[in-house]
Amino acid sequence: MATLLNLSDSDHSGLSDQSVSTRSSNRSLRIAEQERRKNEAEDPFVLALKYFSEVEAGTPVTGNDELENNLIRVEKVAFSRGLSPEAISVMLDFAMSLRMGSSPCARVLKCLLPASAVPQEAVVRAIVWLTVRKLPISTQVLFIKWVLTVFDMIDAKDKLRAIYGFIFSFVTDENLCPFICHLLYLLTRKENVRVFRVRKLLEQQSKLGRQPYLLYLLSLYKVFCPELVTLSIPSRMKSGFKNHISPWKSALVGVQRRNGMQVASSISLAFAVRDKTASRKRKHGHLELPSLSPVTIKEPQAAQGSSRNLVPMQQIQSFAQLLQNMHRIELPAQMGSLLGSSLALQYLDCVQDESALLRLNFWLGYALHEEFLFCSDGGANKNPEEALQFLNRLLSAQHFLQEGFNSSDAFLFKFLNVWDGSLLRPQILGLLSNIPVIPSSQIKALLFDPLMQLFFTSSLFFKCGLIECLNHMLLKWLTWHSAYALEDDLDISLNSHTSINITLSGFKDSVMELVHFVGRLASLGLQLEGCHSLLLSFILDFYETVCDTFLKFGLPLVVMPPPGVFYPAFFAADPVSVDRLAFIMHRYKVNLTSAKRQEKVTEQAFHISRQTFREFNRYQVFLVNCLWNSNMCYPEAEVRLSDELLAQSGVPQFSTRFDLIHHPAFVSYALDFHHKCWPGRKETDLNSIKQTKPWSWYLEYLFTQGFDGLKDFLQNNISRRVMIGGDGSEDGTQSQELGSAPQIKQPLLS
Repeated sequence: MATLLNLSDSDHSGLSDQSVSTRSSNRSLRIAEQERRKNEAEDPFVLALKYFSEVEAGTPVTGNDELENNLIRVEKVAFSRGLSPEAISVMLDFAMSLRMGSSPCARVLKCLLPASAVPQEAVVRAIVWLTVRKLPISTQVLFIKWVLTVFDMIDAKDKLRAIYGFIFSFVTDENLCPFICHLLYLLTRKENVRVFRVRKLLEQQSKLGRQPYLLYLLSLYKVFCPELVTLSIPSRMKSGFKNHISPWKSALVGVQRRNGMQVASSISLAFAVRDKTASRKRKHGHLELPSLSPVTIKEPQAAQGSSRNLVPMQQIQSFAQLLQNMHRIELPAQMGSLLGSSLALQYLDCVQDESALLRLNFWLGYALHEEFLFCSDGGANKNPEEALQFLNRLLSAQHFLQEGFNSSDAFLFKFLNVWDGSLLRPQILGLLSNIPVIPSSQIKALLFDPLMQLFFTSSLFFKCGLIECLNHMLLKWLTWHSAYALEDDLDISLNSHTSINITLSGFKDSVMELVHFVGRLASLGLQLEGCHSLLLSFILDFYETVCDTFLKFGLPLVVMPPPGVFYPAFFAADPVSVDRLAFIMHRYKVNLTSAKRQEKVTEQAFHISRQTFREFNRYQVFLVNCLWNSNMCYPEAEVRLSDELLAQSGVPQFSTRFDLIHHPAFVSYALDFHHKCWPGRKETDLNSIKQTKPWSWYLEYLFTQGFDGLKDFLQNNISRRVMIGGDGSEDGTQSQELGSAPQIKQPLLS
């Protein structure tokens, strides 16, 4: 206190100046507030809202110029820039309360065009007004249509879902039932599915017949709780929900575009929404993915008032926010929008929300079936760009999740029976490669039969694409096995989004069926296409995967290629195919040797059939005899021609025509090596390369050309002594003929 009393005059003057400044600032704020209130008081729109909020019940309508003028002012603002949430609340309460009777209600409802958001509390209050039963049925229907139109613009849904049972009670009204079912469809969650509600819907169906809107709501109930809905839902149904957004659609789109905002997904896309004329002239809305972001973000007050404190998915902007709100996220009404958001896909992958996956699969299955299977006017053929974008987005989502969707798998099994092999080929084959393991008892009917028909009636490029697709499918199957196989038992979880399990023996049977099927396709395809090098390349890609199933993927299975693949690859005119075949045989030997060694030392080893060893031995002896020993016509050869036919061919020394020197794939390399080794010779004698030292040089020359597969095969099967020189010395002074007998480095597997 003494300090305050001893303040200097300068301090007193400073405090005085500050007080004056504060009073001046407050006065400016008061003046500005007064000006604002004066302008609002003079604003005809504000006056009109004040009129509708304060008008007394029983005020006459006929001859009421004040009502007409105020309503015109509201309509003018609504159709030009839209109504604010406060204006929506005022006008909706006026219309539903019937303070001036029912005659102006329809006109008011038709001008309720929100500029930003629709307050949830206003919608809830309006729904409560329906219980008064004073509203004309046409007004009740129009109101529910309006709610469906602006559903994605409602700032929150928690209170609407809280009165789910109240809304459900209107299902018994025959006039409201189609529209209430649509609204319930958008609000339904797993906890809303109850036995008494299923029973009530079935009672309505018995009264009204199998109406599509009832079936659609029942089908959603069945997705959430299949044990409660025993009704058989047809896979192909007419559109369940009609297009109820026509009275407001064009006006809403115009308002939102003038305001520079994104068009709400419920307006730009009506899922399961088509009118009667759409069956005559389809608009392929299902191929468009709804936008994840709504027109507005939830107001902070609404978020604080939410009992569950949910965070809309569209507000999540980073992975860090996703982790912080992982268990409080509210999914969008349009589940298809999840496919276009990486954060939403990460949520699906991390949380494994069963209800979200069921809803997404339901949406996706409907879209695929409607646009590609059940369309009578060409479907995706009329909108190839939309279909292309849709399937590319679906493929991108599947690659992000590293697995497919059940609904797309079910669609593909049906679509393959009607597909021509050319429509959106890369996308369809991409989806096909993501199909999880199919039990061996079903794989033929679901997959092999339609694919075989397509394979033999399509072009070379389709054959190549299909073989590549099946190779990717096999790779994913094997990867799933190596990732999800359990050490204690032999159950394999094939898909983290499903409860499908399969035993190891069942998995092996499915993989074996797939490999044998591709072997049949490859053998016949090479015959049809004249052993085309491009097709052969894709086939060898597939068998590069097959040959390493044991060591690379840990699957106790070894399947050899059929003769229809092995021999065309060996007799190919391009050296790359022969080199890749040698590499494949080298990897087969490494896998078989490792499996046989494990069979002797471990208890969990698997048994390799003797037939597999016989096939491998036969192929390996053939390769060694042809390439190394220049003896194609040895007694045990599987491919043999009669001596008379060979004599008539006029080919000299026909038995040596497929060694490393004379083979059509390597003869150009032999000629080039001969010219470099003996540049002065006028006559070309390729047999001179078989001498010890030139032979060693020739092998090194081939290996430097990039034939690593051939190098691995020879080094693994031919002793180093024979490859270097006849007596083991590198000078090669002793000449050695290489056609006498096979020089195998190790005994053949048995």
